Amino acid sequence: MTAQLINGKEVSRQRLEILARKTAERRASGLHTPCLAVILVGNDPASTVYVRNKKLACEKVGFESLSYELPADTSQEALLKLVDELNGNAEVDGILVQLPLPKQIDSQAVLERILPHKDVDGFHPYNVGRLVVKMPLMRPCTPKGVMTLLEAYGIDVTGKKAVVVGASNIVGRPQALELLLARATVTICHSATQNLAEEVGAADIVVVGVGKPNFVKGEWIKPGAVVIDVGINRLEDGKLCGDVEFEVAKERASMITPVPGGVGPMTIATLLENTLHAAELHDNR
Repeated sequence: MTAQLINGKEVSRQRLEILARKTAERRASGLHTPCLAVILVGNDPASTVYVRNKKLACEKVGFESLSYELPADTSQEALLKLVDELNGNAEVDGILVQLPLPKQIDSQAVLERILPHKDVDGFHPYNVGRLVVKMPLMRPCTPKGVMTLLEAYGIDVTGKKAVVVGASNIVGRPQALELLLARATVTICHSATQNLAEEVGAADIVVVGVGKPNFVKGEWIKPGAVVIDVGINRLEDGKLCGDVEFEVAKERASMITPVPGGVGPMTIATLLENTLHAAELHDNR
């Protein structure tokens, strides 16, 4: 059995088409065009690519976008001042600060400075807290994108055993919450987990986000399981791979996301969905 590929690129394209249509309808109704402000500090190559892709996606759907590219030695004070200015700018619906930030800047302090209704990444503690109590305002992009993919492929997680490998604030923890809210039975695995292979092998749905190439071995996957690989790693030969040993896993799983072309495009589509939601909240303020 070879797994069906979960095509995040295609689902993302469909979602962006919907966003473009809604944006056009907003303009026709006299409502303001959604605007996303993206801040990049330094010149990390991967971050630069991500920011460029986000700007291109904004153009595709007809959003306004503002780009702020700051030098790597920018102080925390200067960055917080810019965030404050964008918080106070009525034309800006969403603010995204590209991570990681240079060592001299406290990332959490910056993320908490963004107003919760402009926090389109969904990282502010207020937004994470609302997700916990089933009252989400802004949902973290990658976990929400994963749930969109599962829904698009008709994968009902209700009652299923879901294992999340990785406990980061960006992916692992909010992903576990998303699955829990969808009524899966959820286990979170991390660096202190014992018998990781057994935990993964018992899962109907496996979501992996640890940032280590081929970390989850294909032979661990339960036959017929759904595998969502959030990782994206560049190897020495320049090729990209995920956190799951894909070639082996695809012969055991029923469905699996490729890397690239799986979760990555969904993260950007979800970011823009959050930006539209922020604009709609703006309409009602």
